[in-house]
Amino acid sequence: MIKPYLNVTKPGIIIGNLISVAGGFFLASRGHIDWFLMLAAVVGLSLVVASGCAINNCIDRDIDAKMKRTRNRVTVTGELSASKAFWFGVLLGCVGFAVLATCTNAMATLFAAIGFVVYVGFYSLYMKRKSVYGTMVGSLSGAVPPVVGYCAVAGQFDAGAAILLLMFCLWQMPHSYAIAIFRYDDYKAANIPVLPVAQGIAKAKLHIVLYIAVFSIVTALLPLSGYTGTAFMIVACSTSLWWLAMALRGYRSDVDVNGWARQVFAFSIFTITALSITMALDFRMVTPQLFVQL
Repeated sequence: MIKPYLNVTKPGIIIGNLISVAGGFFLASRGHIDWFLMLAAVVGLSLVVASGCAINNCIDRDIDAKMKRTRNRVTVTGELSASKAFWFGVLLGCVGFAVLATCTNAMATLFAAIGFVVYVGFYSLYMKRKSVYGTMVGSLSGAVPPVVGYCAVAGQFDAGAAILLLMFCLWQMPHSYAIAIFRYDDYKAANIPVLPVAQGIAKAKLHIVLYIAVFSIVTALLPLSGYTGTAFMIVACSTSLWWLAMALRGYRSDVDVNGWARQVFAFSIFTITALSITMALDFRMVTPQLFVQL
């Protein structure tokens, strides 16, 4: 009976977010780690993410039924009713926000709330179904976890947090477009206007290359701004440039598009994991440039 409730929270997404939360947290901590605060940030945000995923499953059950990848989700098969999944999501969200509000700070809680509202409200309810720009809107919610981890320590939105937000937003785009290419038939069957379906795979290839190129520049801002050191710069340059070279191979005349897209997707996960781990270890002592403080 527990398994359907666990599945509706999309554990894989939660685990992926934990790595980026920890990366942002350790970057801001700069060697002075408050383990209780870290636990609160990780648990609180994980519950908020789980809440968003559960409610998203309720919203998407009609289109999930049309997609091979998602047609066995518990809200589609009826293993867990939509109402139970929804209220379970609400409960998780309430507990998660309570943990963040009481154990971290207002800025971290605010960004968690922004990510939740964007994902559930703007993305799931409207943009995903109606606009080719849905991926761009969804990228904002996907970029929130490292910012929450960072702000839990810093208590403010400074240049480091801004770089993390932009960096993870840019990373989401080629990552998502690659999925949309090798899951093209699923998205087309569900009538979801992702870029490859709405405007063609050729345009999606171009956007993948451009976003990775800009992403590679933005990642360098952390060491150039003094937040990380040489090790991060080496990892950032090597992974980003390799990812870009991989993306450019999509223009070869003999390329297997689906196989290529899967490689781009898989390497995107490796890239962001490597960067998250490296920025957690290769921090620098800097004086943050304050943008906003609550």
